[in-house]
Amino acid sequence: MKAFIFPGQGAQFTGMGKELYETNQKARVLFDKADEILGFKISQTMFTGTADELKQTKVTQPAIFIHSVAIAITQNEINPKMVAGHSLGEFSALVSNKALSFEDALQLVFKRALAMQRACEINPSTMAAILGLDDQKVEEICASIEDEIVVAANYNCPGQLVISGSMKGIEIACEKMKAAGAKRALPLQVGGAFHSPLMEPAREELAAAIAATQFNSPICPVYQNVNALPSTDVEVIKKNLIDQLTAPVRWTQLVQNMVKDGGTTFIECGPGKVLQGLVKKIAPQVEVASL
Repeated sequence: MKAFIFPGQGAQFTGMGKELYETNQKARVLFDKADEILGFKISQTMFTGTADELKQTKVTQPAIFIHSVAIAITQNEINPKMVAGHSLGEFSALVSNKALSFEDALQLVFKRALAMQRACEINPSTMAAILGLDDQKVEEICASIEDEIVVAANYNCPGQLVISGSMKGIEIACEKMKAAGAKRALPLQVGGAFHSPLMEPAREELAAAIAATQFNSPICPVYQNVNALPSTDVEVIKKNLIDQLTAPVRWTQLVQNMVKDGGTTFIECGPGKVLQGLVKKIAPQVEVASL
């Protein structure tokens, strides 16, 4: 069974979507519609913007969403039986399984990005990638740091976990991780502590936006970041989307559950091939591909 997966923040690059726009009428209509909805030419930033411009959360998140959906809609053979997205990618997945319209999802993604940006400004914070330690050890070290917020944020694949928290907390955690035998503990160039309690202000804003948005019954299950479980229940999907902002991305467990439920080929829809690499580390027996 084919599983369609959608990337999150970090997959952006200068020129993303430009070839699609120039060669595919469906994609061109989608990009033009996105410019209209957002009220600025995000397409031009995607096609010609600098790395720094693309790195802004308010640009990065809608840009990756638009590119991912554009790739998916140009492929007429897509008839998903299971979908998932990494963090932001969950919104792209919900368009592919018809739970959200492109227009509504784009507006939610943009509101989410702006809310996260504001939360980052309220509480300066960051993230770090921890390589070569098992999940339990990382969790123990995070829990041992007193008076600072530090949590496991992204369970990307065995031996690769991203932590999230206050600036000082992440600094202390990285030293402790290396002392415990981590191969690497690398602070990331991100705007804040995504998927941590420090995103609570953004979670509250997103909850209001989701409550005001029309969701439809999906045509197939979406495996969600918060619990790694499949769902077709609209109310469950909405709750998990909101909780995702302050909860970890359980990508390892999610992929394992998709494989258990019959996923044999994982097709990445969007810029880059990061998710394909993670899937192969989680489940070496499956096939991976990109659109």
